[in-house]
Amino acid sequence: MTERVHPGDSPPTSGEHSVPKPATSSPEKPAPQPGTYVIQIPKDQIYRVPPPENAHRYAHLSKRKPRRSTSRSCCCCLLTTILALLLAAAIAAAVIYFVFKPESPNYSVESVAIKGFNLTSPSPLSPEFDVTVRAHNPNDKIGIYYEKGSSVKVYYGDINLCNGALPVFFQPTNNVTLFKTALKGSEIELNNAVLRTLSDQQNKGAVPFSLKLRAPVKIKVGSIKTWKITVKVTCKITVDKLTAASKVVSNDCDYGVDLW
Repeated sequence: MTERVHPGDSPPTSGEHSVPKPATSSPEKPAPQPGTYVIQIPKDQIYRVPPPENAHRYAHLSKRKPRRSTSRSCCCCLLTTILALLLAAAIAAAVIYFVFKPESPNYSVESVAIKGFNLTSPSPLSPEFDVTVRAHNPNDKIGIYYEKGSSVKVYYGDINLCNGALPVFFQPTNNVTLFKTALKGSEIELNNAVLRTLSDQQNKGAVPFSLKLRAPVKIKVGSIKTWKITVKVTCKITVDKLTAASKVVSNDCDYGVDLW
């Protein structure tokens, strides 16, 4: 006997006879295990996308959170590390200050011997300055290494007259060092107005110059040497005459440091 498959076909119209369809044999399904349930849901009620009336319940699942948490955490870690390093440096500086009590070295120009000035000739000058600088290190526990690469320049107004360098040496604690440096210039052209001004100032016994010193140094604290620090010294000096027997009438030096 044949079996009808649901949903059934529409009933035949009048005059037509229904033709029975052959039975379809379906394989036997295994019986479910005891204590389990099989729930059959019609296919038309399975949704891959929630229906509009329930969409608001699942809206939060479709929103992807921006991946900012990782970048923010990295920035926070970097900022924390930088702050920790700055704090450690500040603590170390404070400890060094209170333990070693550093004081700034003092600089002054002791003597200047001048050659090569002929104020009556319009020819270019080749001035020479033999300058003696006094450096005083007043610290009890700090030494100073004067490294290569220094420069010493003498100016008259904004005219660079001659150049030179400091010797390389180590200045121990509580020490006064006098170092002499020879500064030379060549082909320095001065106009008549400048020559007249120099002559008048020499007659009055007060010729002003500026000496600018730049020296890379390393500070020795105990057994530790720091990185290179640039010492900057600017001295305003006045001499009585432009000869080898000139004397320093006045000198005033300012001291500064470039840490990096």
